[in-house]
Amino acid sequence: MKQTKQLGEASITKLLLKFSVPATVGMLVNALYNVVDRIFVGNGVGRLALSAITVEFPLTLMVMAFNMLIGIGASTLISIRLGQKKEKEAREIMGNAFILLLIVGAFVTVAGLFFLEPLLKLLGASPEVMPYAKDYGGIIVAGTLFFTIGMGMNNMIRAEGNPKMAMATMLIGAVANIILDPIFIFVFGWGIKGAAIATIISKAISAVWVLRYFFTGTGHLRLDIKHIQMKSAHVLSILTLGIAPFSIQLAASLLNVILNKSLFYFGGDLALAAMGIVGSVTSLMLMPIFGITQGLQPIIGYNYGARNFSRVKEALQKGMLAATVISVLGFIIITLFPAQLVTLFNKEDADLVVLGSKALQTFLMALPIIGAQIVGANYFQAVGKPKHAALLSLSRQVLILIPAILILPRFWGLNGIFYAGPVSDLLSTFITGFFVIRELKKNAARESLTS
Repeated sequence: MKQTKQLGEASITKLLLKFSVPATVGMLVNALYNVVDRIFVGNGVGRLALSAITVEFPLTLMVMAFNMLIGIGASTLISIRLGQKKEKEAREIMGNAFILLLIVGAFVTVAGLFFLEPLLKLLGASPEVMPYAKDYGGIIVAGTLFFTIGMGMNNMIRAEGNPKMAMATMLIGAVANIILDPIFIFVFGWGIKGAAIATIISKAISAVWVLRYFFTGTGHLRLDIKHIQMKSAHVLSILTLGIAPFSIQLAASLLNVILNKSLFYFGGDLALAAMGIVGSVTSLMLMPIFGITQGLQPIIGYNYGARNFSRVKEALQKGMLAATVISVLGFIIITLFPAQLVTLFNKEDADLVVLGSKALQTFLMALPIIGAQIVGANYFQAVGKPKHAALLSLSRQVLILIPAILILPRFWGLNGIFYAGPVSDLLSTFITGFFVIRELKKNAARESLTS
């Protein structure tokens, strides 16, 4: 009870540090799963294997989409219910979410394995890349259930007010992945299969850790399968609130499919490998910002449920400021050291270093403003307004970016794909700013009526 009560009483700055720092560390560590795989695979196997991971990545994003549909939808509801002092209902929601995660994980695994090769072809795997993509993607899809449980349930640990435990879940899995990758790839000589096996074992460790936490009653909310009753109202609420992050991740998957095909058309496997590196560096730069949004979610959700609108505004403003500082620092690093970042993934391929450096600097030209946009879009998720959240997040990854990727290369070729990034970032930030300012005015009016 104490750990949820603090959300409505403690200093916002203190809460933001307490919740966002562990979440940021956790998100950074989570990003290392793909980054470490690409670093070891790029250096140990080569450019084609690096392209294969880039081609497979939309499948990983699809799995993440289902995790977020349930995990973030449930965690948002749990935070709001705890703020409303409805603990029994919060436990019911968690139980329903757990069953949904099991169902979705099993379905995605079966469907993914059955349609693996057609999916990889659809995602842009060339004949040269296909063998590597099948080796990697087949193993990753087979371990979907571990990914679903570990990531999906971890959101609920954070929602009940235990960010350090949520961070530990990600740390344990990432450390295991970092240790196992070089052993399986270099020592055992398993190549790209070794990277996939290391990832799945790491995800399994995280899943076991999360289940132990909830089944043993370590946290505020205990999971007891015997007492779980599926309720259509809970399921509908979870899916409704989770539709925004689900749509965002699904859109990210669609974006990657279109991006991969455009890259291959205008630049071949070299362009695919280069953009794979850009994606890895981008995830490292943005994960701290996503960590801030995860840390903000229970703070904003609890206080919004308790109608403490001044605390909601303060949390949002401080979250935006922190995210902007991080995005500016990331921009400085990319501007000063582009080639050094690319050589982490492959030192020997000079063409890859040149193209990767150019792609990195161009695609992330508007990085300084991305932080505020991401926090602003996720604010609406935290207060239970999924339509707004989906619109604002999709504006950056779908409504603007996909048309830009399809149109700009017609005029500037491969460079047009790189220009699409900053164009999308700029326009979506203006749109998000408009909605956030309007929402804060509404909250101020609500507060004046209750005071």
